[in-house]
Amino acid sequence: MTTGSTITINEAQIRQLIADQQRAICTKNVDQIMSRYAPNVIIFDVKPPLQTKGKEAVRRVWEECLPFFPDTFAIETQDLKIIVNDDLAVAHWLFRFTGEQDHPAMQTWMRVTAVCQNHQGNWQILHEHLSVPFDPGTSQAIFKLNPEFNLLNQSKE
Repeated sequence: MTTGSTITINEAQIRQLIADQQRAICTKNVDQIMSRYAPNVIIFDVKPPLQTKGKEAVRRVWEECLPFFPDTFAIETQDLKIIVNDDLAVAHWLFRFTGEQDHPAMQTWMRVTAVCQNHQGNWQILHEHLSVPFDPGTSQAIFKLNPEFNLLNQSKE
C-alpha cells in the first residue's frame, strides 16, 4: 500500500534521477546517462528515428549527438510535475539548454515526458518522449516559444 511518506520519498528519488541525468548530459558522461535507463527503454526523440528501442541503441544516439553540444552548458528546467506510486512514476517538464547563446542547441524550450519504474528499489527510465512545438499551418518547428508565453496564452479554467 502506498502511503504519503512513500510517495514523498519516491517523488524525491525521481527528482534526483532527473537531476542526475541532466548533470550527466551536461558533462557528456555517456556511462552515467545510460546507468538509469531500463534495459528495454524506448525513446521518442526530437530527431529521427521515430523511436529508439533498447539501451544499446539509446547509447549510440547519445554518443552520436553529444559531440554537437558545446563544451560547457547547463540545463534549465521549469514546470516539473511528477505522479508517483510504489512502482511507477510519470514526470513531465519543460527544459532548455543554456550557455553559448548562438549555439543551435540553445535556441528552444523542449518538452519531456518520462515514465519510470521501480525495479528492486532502483528507479529506471522505461520511456522518454521529447518534443518541440510546431506550427500546424506551416509544419515548421517553433523554436522561439518560452514558458512565460505559454502560461500567458493558456485558456482560463
